Amino acid sequence: MSTTLSLSYLHAAMREWRRHLHQYPETAFEETQTAQFVTAKLREFGLDVHEGLGGTGVVGTLRAGTGGKKIALRADMDALFIQEHNGFAHKSRHDGKMHACGHDGHTAMLLGAACHLAQQPDFDGTVYFIFQPAEECRAGAKAMIDDGLFALFPADCVFGMHNYPDIPLGQFAVKPGAMMAAFDCFEIILQGQATHAAMPHLGNDAVVAAAHLITALQTIVSRHLNPADAAVVSITQIHAGNTWNAIPDSVTLRGTVRCFKPELQTQIAAQLRHLTGQIAAAFNVSATAVFNPENPGYPVTWNSAAETEQARQAAIAIVGEAGVDGQPASSMGSEDFAFMLQEKPGCYLWIGNGSSANSCLLHNPHYDFNDAILPIGAAYWVALVATVCPVL
Repeated sequence: MSTTLSLSYLHAAMREWRRHLHQYPETAFEETQTAQFVTAKLREFGLDVHEGLGGTGVVGTLRAGTGGKKIALRADMDALFIQEHNGFAHKSRHDGKMHACGHDGHTAMLLGAACHLAQQPDFDGTVYFIFQPAEECRAGAKAMIDDGLFALFPADCVFGMHNYPDIPLGQFAVKPGAMMAAFDCFEIILQGQATHAAMPHLGNDAVVAAAHLITALQTIVSRHLNPADAAVVSITQIHAGNTWNAIPDSVTLRGTVRCFKPELQTQIAAQLRHLTGQIAAAFNVSATAVFNPENPGYPVTWNSAAETEQARQAAIAIVGEAGVDGQPASSMGSEDFAFMLQEKPGCYLWIGNGSSANSCLLHNPHYDFNDAILPIGAAYWVALVATVCPVL
């Protein structure tokens, strides 16, 4: 607990930073003010700063000792296109955008760790503080990697952290292997022939075809995959027509696929295309199915064993063994931090945001990051640096 207590002096500052960021949310690849705020703080702490990586990404570098390992710590900065429904003073001032996933808190905790380590560099090595844009569906991690992240900052290992409302306040959850699922999005366009709603026999109804296809797609998981393999196929958008009395000529369906094995991604995609083609043919409409039409899908978030144990030990140092769940259920949610884990060994863990009658899930218009965990999360980062880069 000593590290947590030593970071309590930064609690008020981190809360101020976090609430400032919450008021001014910026979405994917538009985090210019957020990046400027982060850059100013890092330079104030005395770190070397690299701006504009992957668009709006920022990397701060801190060295201590005589060499040692190079460790990268990552926080995401982007917000979501959600209208905030909270009424507190620090609610979003940007209409239609809010920090509904806690990236404001992630940024504040990593800034707190950078501040503390700059003042008390009790480690031997190099720390890269990565502030990443566009985690929400836009693969900002891949953009930073493609822009030379690990060529410019050759980390030996990389670590990420995310708040989790279903975990008790300040506790941690982490395990080796699959922590979060792979993610692919898809778009299906069914093209029929428009006609008057009173004369459906004169057209080819893409809406009816879409209705049958939506139901059929649910059989991919229930009837075509091994029941021991977890996967989810979800339709999240349906777009068709713009008037009451006309059957439209086309329907667009969009959705997501999530699973824990690359081979399942391939199998699900093939079955989705097969069902789309067969049902389209049955209703005499044409169809196209495209995966990841705008952005790359996300791989499985896979924690390497040695680095997971280092993360677990660092968490235990902060909250004790009873406060660390070493076998959490893997989440069907996805993370573009997975791209970093494909490049470097590392670990992604969850910190509890609290579970109570007044708490709510991520991506909810009433969500707010719990400021009580700021010093705990920052202390975890500090303990992790001491674990990976000890002073010998």
